[in-house]
Amino acid sequence: MSGMAQEPAEAWKTLYPQIDAAVSAPTFRDKDYNILKYGKRSNKEGHLYTDLINKTIARCSKDGGGRVIIPAGTWLTGPITLKSNVNLYLEEGATLLFTTDETQYPLVYTRWEGMDCYNYQPCIYAIDAENVALTGKGVVDGNGSNENWWYMKGNKEHGYVDGKISQKIGRPMLQDFCEDGTPAEQRRFGIGYGLRPQLVNFVRCKNVLIEDVTLLRSPFWVIHPLFCENLTVRGVHVQNDGPNGDGCDPESCKNVVIENCFFDTGDDCIAIKSGRNRDGRDCGIPSENIIVRNCRMKNGHGGVVVGSEISGGYRNLFVHDCVMDSPDLDRVVRIKTNSCRGGIIENIYVKNVEVGQCAEAVLKINLVYEPNEKCTRGFNPTVRNVYLENVNCNKSRYGVRIETFDEECNVYNIEVKDCKFNNVATSGNSIKGQVKNLVFDGLVINGPAVK
Repeated sequence: MSGMAQEPAEAWKTLYPQIDAAVSAPTFRDKDYNILKYGKRSNKEGHLYTDLINKTIARCSKDGGGRVIIPAGTWLTGPITLKSNVNLYLEEGATLLFTTDETQYPLVYTRWEGMDCYNYQPCIYAIDAENVALTGKGVVDGNGSNENWWYMKGNKEHGYVDGKISQKIGRPMLQDFCEDGTPAEQRRFGIGYGLRPQLVNFVRCKNVLIEDVTLLRSPFWVIHPLFCENLTVRGVHVQNDGPNGDGCDPESCKNVVIENCFFDTGDDCIAIKSGRNRDGRDCGIPSENIIVRNCRMKNGHGGVVVGSEISGGYRNLFVHDCVMDSPDLDRVVRIKTNSCRGGIIENIYVKNVEVGQCAEAVLKINLVYEPNEKCTRGFNPTVRNVYLENVNCNKSRYGVRIETFDEECNVYNIEVKDCKFNNVATSGNSIKGQVKNLVFDGLVINGPAVK
């Protein structure tokens, strides 16, 4: 499956089924490991079940794998480490409630906003594992609030109080490390730096399934697969009001299906990444071959987003049969990047999406995102081959909004076909900068067709 452009009809006919066939959920040995077989419930207030859960997972993996069962009830825990051939299964009525005691979170390798580092271990974490899953009708609760993790955003409306630690300490340091090429092993954060952990972070894993669980109150990004291949996210309910609370952010991942999910987030619902600035360019691993289907998006900065940490590039995205609707959903399809990033974003195919309303634009392409970012400039990205068909919206400020460079054309081959945008507050579309081969075919905005 190459990154070569195909006409939409041909891509849906040939490339889409190839990607779909390349993604399959892992299977597991038919053996259950209920954590209560290896330990007891405690009556002690504040008791952590971290060791019990992790030891059960380790035993299951060593034996050849199976299902580690979290039974009904609330289980206060520190970070959990998944291992190969283990399906962590939450029974209906089970809640994994993660402690807000920062001392319980050791440093592990991850990426934070697309930059390599050692930081707080994410609540559920796996690295270099194969055949891993998080499933069941239970709840994963990151316990985030303005009183603990969320104030680290450093934003008063999210509970920041002067004198508390915020990401204003750690984030600039990490950005400097990224710019000057400091080895990842020397980028050590955690307590005192304000870089919040993800809720679910699988790193360099193959054959991953996340299914049916409800994910709440993440400290930071909710689902963050990093350098993963063959990933299925299915039937997941994401509810997260916290800052930077992206729903699902595949980063430098290949062959991904996200289907039948619900997203109500404090940031982008789905945001595809591939590393930030120098880290992303030096690594050079794109995200590619991702399908998003039959999902519902409520609040968020964007429904399906590419960027902004996208320096490794992206190719081959298919989005279809989704429903989005909220005055607090800013955009439907969003591509955001800038001249710090570089990379090529190409082959975006979107069809059959129904939108009640969004706040800004149905399609937003922004190559001048974060204009004040401190970084080395001159790495102008390219966005090409973006196709929308039968995407209908009943209320927005703009239809298509593109902001790109004046001095060169880095946005081209954009087609919006057979779409209806009603109750658009402005004159319709807004195009700033050089764009080539922008085609409106059967696009209707507030009544008349646009050419």
